[in-house]
Amino acid sequence: MQKNSSWPVWVVLVFTLVVSSLGMAQTQGNESEEKRWLTIEALNTGLGDAPEELRRMSPRETIRSFLTFTEDEDYAAAAHLLNLNDIDPDEQQTRGAQLAMQLAEVLKRGEWLDASNMSGRQDAAIEDPSGQNPQAGEPRHNIELAALKVKGQAYDVRVGRYRVGQDDPVWLVMPGSVSSIPLLYEEYGPSILERYIPERLKSSFGILKAWEWLAIPIFLLTIGLVGVATYYLVGLVARCLPSGASTIFADQIGVPVALIAMSLVTQTLLEYVVSFSAIATTTFRVLLIAVMAWGAGTIALRLVDTIMLRLTRRLVGEIDDTKPKDQRRLLTSLYALRRIIILVTVIAVSVYVLSQIQLFETLGLSLLASASVLAVLVGIAGQAMLGNILSSFQLSLAKPIRIGDLVMFEGQWCYVEGIFYTFIRLRVWDERRLIVPVTYFVSKPFENLSVKSSKLYRSVELTLHLNADIALIRDKFLAYAEEEESVIEHHKLLCYVTGQTGTAQTITCYLMTSDPMAGWTAEMNVREKLMAFIRDHHPEWWPRDIMVISHEDIARGDGQVQRSQKVDSSAEKPSE
Repeated sequence: MQKNSSWPVWVVLVFTLVVSSLGMAQTQGNESEEKRWLTIEALNTGLGDAPEELRRMSPRETIRSFLTFTEDEDYAAAAHLLNLNDIDPDEQQTRGAQLAMQLAEVLKRGEWLDASNMSGRQDAAIEDPSGQNPQAGEPRHNIELAALKVKGQAYDVRVGRYRVGQDDPVWLVMPGSVSSIPLLYEEYGPSILERYIPERLKSSFGILKAWEWLAIPIFLLTIGLVGVATYYLVGLVARCLPSGASTIFADQIGVPVALIAMSLVTQTLLEYVVSFSAIATTTFRVLLIAVMAWGAGTIALRLVDTIMLRLTRRLVGEIDDTKPKDQRRLLTSLYALRRIIILVTVIAVSVYVLSQIQLFETLGLSLLASASVLAVLVGIAGQAMLGNILSSFQLSLAKPIRIGDLVMFEGQWCYVEGIFYTFIRLRVWDERRLIVPVTYFVSKPFENLSVKSSKLYRSVELTLHLNADIALIRDKFLAYAEEEESVIEHHKLLCYVTGQTGTAQTITCYLMTSDPMAGWTAEMNVREKLMAFIRDHHPEWWPRDIMVISHEDIARGDGQVQRSQKVDSSAEKPSE
């Protein structure tokens, strides 16, 4: 009886599983339909029957049909490609044609739209054979056509997939986008100038309209005249300013200020006077962004250069290691700031321009898919340049050398004049300029004579006869050394015999100098004075060669041995 009494429990469990499975299947089906389309009860009831040539099964067909109808000025047919359910049915026919005309004008001027770039699938699923896109293969029920800005606010023009009852789903401009068409038309619609253009010139001629082929050269000529006038005006201002850093700065910013003025005038004309087709507007917009950013970055760079020049003249003067290291460190930091401004400007301009023309949205996935290949190619092609750039930043941050430091590089005395992105400019002691790649410089050992202090020991070496008076020479050296302005720390003056041979001795005198170049001059002066003193007062101290006449002994008759005869040949053969 216990075994048979358990069958009701099994029946309940089976019934529960069946009901839950049916519910899950229905839920999954509803979720699938929600991903594939938006279900509505009616569509554009006030428009009447759609034309037979209307195609709207995929986003590409919808956009292509819309562009075809609007080019033929059949705005009533183009209205069937808009979801007008939010408009009263009695007004749909009139308002629909008007909105279709306005949207066509907006798309012509506001966004360069190509139907070939739209999905040709009915479900608009992304096709990605590489499998890099995580959304590949998933159906979509709305797609963005354009993203336009009006007074800083973004408005999307989107198409959505709608299904009425059991009819085939169709793609239409969504109601939210339809409601924003008048606002977009007010911003991107025809300009004041176009109202006076004859109708025969408004016909399309290639990628532009006929009147645009005539207006664009005049437009560019006007902008060019504005730029030339601005350039000469800046030059006139520079000549009127008193000589100095301000004059140099004004004289260097003529070109960037002219380009910025051209950009501002162009923007004003495009907003209030004339508006071109989307392809021309997009081109001008990209150029405006690039020129404005480049001009602002160039002016900032010229400002830094002017500050560097002024600081060099007022604080440092001639670039060498006699100046305090704080001033040389400041110049090095300014050079690093200059490179940072260039780098930030280039990156900001590139990213901003690419984001404005929406390349990231269309090309982003493919770029990510091939990122490894691009990284390898860029790494190989730009290895030397990137290495120099990174090395220059390393020098600017670690500061093993500074602007104005005196370095001994490959046997040459050089002052560091500039640290740039890819090279270092060195001024050799004889005023030659040595241009060294940064990576080559940092890969070679060099001696920085100014890294801690510019003080340097110099030595004067003399070779004299063994009978030279060392005490007298030491006194003369101390007197001559103290007369030199560049000789410092007199308590460290030294003079000793540092070597000796059979006929001469080496005397070395040491002196501490304030900087290497001044020390070289002091060394030469002291040596000349010591040599003049010995020549005028003790010429016998010059080293002399001893010539042996004979090495044989002559025996005398008394048995005594006669020594070898030697002759002092100093008078006959002076040392050279």
